[in-house]
Amino acid sequence: MRVRLGTDGPMLIEGPVEITLPDGGVVRSDRFMVAVCQCGRSARYPWCDTSHRRVPPRSRRGSGSA
Repeated sequence: MRVRLGTDGPMLIEGPVEITLPDGGVVRSDRFMVAVCQCGRSARYPWCDTSHRRVPPRSRRGSGSA
């Protein structure tokens, strides 16, 4: 399995994948590449729905400002 992390946007994981959610639920995807939300704003969590694009860059997590 290969995982790609960037400074903005989702975590990209080569599929198929199985993800265990904090509540113990399990979701699966057989796609060859999946985008997993890192911002916590996705309406389709844990899958990315590009909600991170609607947040100004300086307020995004990992911007270096505290």
